[in-house]
Amino acid sequence: MRILALAGGIAGAVALSQFPEFSQQYVQRLSGAVDELRAVTVAFDTTARIAGLTREDALDKMGGSDFQNRLRDDMRARIYRYDRLNADYQALASAAPLQRLARAYHIRDAELVQRTWDDYQPAVPVTSEGLIFAGIGFAAGWGLVSLLLALALRPLRRVA
Repeated sequence: MRILALAGGIAGAVALSQFPEFSQQYVQRLSGAVDELRAVTVAFDTTARIAGLTREDALDKMGGSDFQNRLRDDMRARIYRYDRLNADYQALASAAPLQRLARAYHIRDAELVQRTWDDYQPAVPVTSEGLIFAGIGFAAGWGLVSLLLALALRPLRRVA
């Protein structure tokens, strides 16, 4: 049981020690996506304002044909994604690694997570943050495996 708990602790340490660098790379990709979507959103909002329309009025006027409806829905999705990603970026950009862990729910854009993961190369943590995360991961992995084993073996202990 202790060997399995130790293995769980080591697995947790290895996994969580990668979080500071992975989250940093995610924030970099997030920044690029926000910049790209900001340009689209600002251009749309400027065009709407010149026409004397609000964003929602302009989006509503875009409907009509199938093409216009698809264009309107795409623009609405891009603006919504910009708003969501910009909020996530604001929450993560200036956060220290431990703060990013507490705000991990802001690492939620599946496309950006996948692209970050595809390019990510795990490394040995040599920063203090990496070592702290390794310790937290070890404790969490040890605790989780110990709990699961205790629950699994509980019926056997009652019989004996």
